[in-house]
Amino acid sequence: MNLDEKTLKQESVYDGKILHVHKDVAEMPDGTNAPREVVEHPGGVGIALEDESGRFFLVSQYRYAQHEVTVEFPAGKKEKGEDPLTTAKREIVEETGYEGTDWVYLGKIYPTPAYDSEVIDLYYARQGKFAGQHTDDDEYLELSKMTLAELTDKIADGKIPDAKTVSMTFLVKEFKERGRI
Repeated sequence: MNLDEKTLKQESVYDGKILHVHKDVAEMPDGTNAPREVVEHPGGVGIALEDESGRFFLVSQYRYAQHEVTVEFPAGKKEKGEDPLTTAKREIVEETGYEGTDWVYLGKIYPTPAYDSEVIDLYYARQGKFAGQHTDDDEYLELSKMTLAELTDKIADGKIPDAKTVSMTFLVKEFKERGRI
């Protein structure tokens, strides 16, 4: 069965600094029409940066949409047309102050594929030289470090619900077990 949906009509609803929202009418596989609402996002990256002792850099920051402080792997938004690895190399320095080395692509995730176009490319890197942290003007965060075992425990206890961090923790564990990093 062909599951594809065809866009018949698209109406722009909102154009913001980061997001664009549109309402669509889509033709379903059976020929009927259905409404669709889509949030377009430029995409981003997540980085699992490991230090020489096997601990990973994490950032704690207030996430306004969730109204709480979250613990996450460092991450950031891609600039228009930017290669994801370029974004990752920029963001890891901005958020941790350290460059990454020995970069490994872990894959990608779709955080909310039902209505959001965002794709997050996931990377692993080893801690490189200190280059100086320089966060965005509206970005306030604290750095910490955890081992994979500590991260796994916090995820299993429901203390780290961030989707990219959950995904990356298990991907890094699997890549290590398979000898890929």
